[in-house]
Amino acid sequence: MSDKSIHKQIIVIGAGPGGYTAAFRLADLGHDIALIDNTGMLGGVCLHQGCIASKTLLHAAQIISQAQEAQSFGITFNDPLIDIEKLRQKKNTIIQKLSHGLKFLSDKKKIFFINGKASFLNAKTIEVIGPDKTQQILTFDHAIIATGSKNITLDNLPISKNILNSSSALEIENIPKNLLIVGGGYIGLELGTIYSHLGSAVSLIEMTAQLLPGTDPDLTRILEKQLKSTFTSIKLNTQILNVKENSNGLEITLSDHQGKNHTELFEKILICVGRKIDATVLNLQNTKIEITPDGFIKTNTLFQTTEKHIYAIGDVTGKPFLAHKASWEGYGVADILNGQKIKNTTSCHIIPSIVYTDPEIASCGLTEIQAIKENKKIIIQSYPWTTSGRAMTLQRTDGLTKFIIEASSEKILGVSIVGVHAGELIMEGVLAIENGLKVSDLKNLIHPHPSLAETFYENALHFYGQNVHQHKS
Repeated sequence: MSDKSIHKQIIVIGAGPGGYTAAFRLADLGHDIALIDNTGMLGGVCLHQGCIASKTLLHAAQIISQAQEAQSFGITFNDPLIDIEKLRQKKNTIIQKLSHGLKFLSDKKKIFFINGKASFLNAKTIEVIGPDKTQQILTFDHAIIATGSKNITLDNLPISKNILNSSSALEIENIPKNLLIVGGGYIGLELGTIYSHLGSAVSLIEMTAQLLPGTDPDLTRILEKQLKSTFTSIKLNTQILNVKENSNGLEITLSDHQGKNHTELFEKILICVGRKIDATVLNLQNTKIEITPDGFIKTNTLFQTTEKHIYAIGDVTGKPFLAHKASWEGYGVADILNGQKIKNTTSCHIIPSIVYTDPEIASCGLTEIQAIKENKKIIIQSYPWTTSGRAMTLQRTDGLTKFIIEASSEKILGVSIVGVHAGELIMEGVLAIENGLKVSDLKNLIHPHPSLAETFYENALHFYGQNVHQHKS
């Protein structure tokens, strides 16, 4: 061990939403903290290459879409003039403001921040290699692994100038004439929404039979119908066989569900086939930390790995890969290390998820697919937004509010919403499930009128056959 080693009470590896939250909370509680990240910045993928960047661009896309929709109200705008450089600067300014805010807080909390790649020499020692290849050795009492996840790459489609991943796509260097998105998950759909509204002819392929695999089909059907008016084409049960680059662009050979091959020409390809963790870079083999069969770091309900003094949170412990899950776990592990007893971890909590497409899809608790798989005795209650006054004023009656209800108790086990602002509505579902509420509890709440939140009330009334806005047959 180097004579220049530094000892810290707690070391946090990874400065994303989970890592920096844990570090900040522990510093507030008076602990001596080192925070390590190989990007040299706080905020992780979420801030710099994911959530914040994409939602900024999605807002711009939404402005364009709303301007187009305004024609039905008798309001007509000229075609938009898009200054890509200014749009990119706007995105970067928001990211920089948030990033600088985190750095300011880190300094104020006297956190020892290290820019470098961390790896375990043993269960009590970490080596950090800086961007200039300098080495630093740190020893610790406890460590928290929060290194997040990264894009999955395809061996036959290496990332290049014309083959993008979600990170490079958010740089919006230019708007291609046409764009093929590979992958019908939430990342591909969100980025497709951005590029289509900015002027690209967007085509999408998905190798499974539906968009957003694992999401209830009655929700994805509504989204797919809307996306078909936005995207040039959506092809399911389709995959790439070959890509050739020539002077005209990328010549792509596709295979459909019948095994038929055909070739199309695109200016760029965007690969969005998911994310994965890479635990090998941490040299965990120098510790007793175990990896699950799925490739995640094995932890118990207190976030401890098989090295009890080393903890792991966020993406590295398994799906869902969500910033708010990691952040919540950051608070949890900090309180545990501070000696507080925690009864429940996120494995016991309802974690909401949102797909920021148009319309949005948001869900929490059990989906219908999960409930059926688990042989739950359930009742499905759905309320289409066709009679919602607020949805009509927004010209967005293409929504649906859905309850998964336990048949024996009428407790709400899951809530799913497809529709405009679904992501802002889902928390009523989270509160209902977390507190063991029944459908009758939602029926007895006074909801504001007119509002989209009112669809919870209407759905609860309909469950009991008491909805006066629907005719009993």
